[in-house]
Amino acid sequence: MPKVKGMDVITFKADRDLTRLLKGIRNRSEFIRAAVLEALDNACPFCRGTGVLTPHRKKHWNDLSGHHTKKECQECHEQVLVCGH
Repeated sequence: MPKVKGMDVITFKADRDLTRLLKGIRNRSEFIRAAVLEALDNACPFCRGTGVLTPHRKKHWNDLSGHHTKKECQECHEQVLVCGH
């Protein structure tokens, strides 16, 4: 495969169902790039998308949450942090 200047090739394993679904996508590389960028943009900035707080992050979270409360947004009904200062 020829290397495009400024681009690296990254591969990943996919099960048969995902492979079948991707076959219908005209430009799979662009689709996958966009999906990865979207996922990275929406990853939790605190746990970096792992869903797990390390012991150090847990300490920082406890410090932060001591000055903040959770509240439901009246518009979208998601939980939001409200600063207590």
